[in-house]
Amino acid sequence: MNATELREKTPDQLRDELSNLKKEAFNLRFQQATGQLENTARMRSVKRDAARVKTVLNEKAAAAAE
Repeated sequence: MNATELREKTPDQLRDELSNLKKEAFNLRFQQATGQLENTARMRSVKRDAARVKTVLNEKAAAAAE
């Protein structure tokens, strides 16, 4: 997921995407705690994707405020 794809989405879609990423991060943390996590790099990518979504949401909010 890259920022250009995210900028094309509406704020509601971005909020849904963020909630899905947070749920996935939660599930990955549980898998890691129980020793079931196979792809540890996925945790990093999910966190970064969530940060990208938050950044784009903040950009859209700032643009709307102007």
